[in-house]
Amino acid sequence: MTAEPDTTDAPVPTPGAVKLGLITAVVIFLLDQISKLWLILGTEIRLTYPWPVTPFFDLTVVWNYGISYGLFQQHSELGRWALTLFKLGAAVFLTFWLRKSANRLETVGIGMIIGGAIGNALDRVLHGAVFDFAHFHVGDFSWYVFNIADAGIVIGVGFMLLGQILPARAAAEKP
Repeated sequence: MTAEPDTTDAPVPTPGAVKLGLITAVVIFLLDQISKLWLILGTEIRLTYPWPVTPFFDLTVVWNYGISYGLFQQHSELGRWALTLFKLGAAVFLTFWLRKSANRLETVGIGMIIGGAIGNALDRVLHGAVFDFAHFHVGDFSWYVFNIADAGIVIGVGFMLLGQILPARAAAEKP
């Protein structure tokens, strides 16, 4: 007599996971691209930045030739396309991961990362660099300049981690 394997904790793929993740990806992508296009084409920010919004937040213009937080700056065409392919490859990999998503937090997190990766990849294709514009600062402390795609990626990773840390609650909320 053989024992059945215990699969009570194994993620169960659901069609809703892929749909929820892809919808999330599209929302992040659209918010990112609309905000960038509005600032680049619909305002004079390129000529008159920074724009103080609050005492701790400005809209500004930074062209990022690297990846998140300005790491791995690439000023050659080879570097530009290598980073573009890396972002698109990550989005494809994560799209397949959606099928195995364990819960809604993880699903939404993966979708946010996909949308952010595609948004920044499109910038690199269209402009040769990623357009960053959101700048938080307090006194002499200055946070990195980022965009909605970057925020989607960071928050998405956080959601994925929470989905793993809080599996009991998250498992009850299958996508």
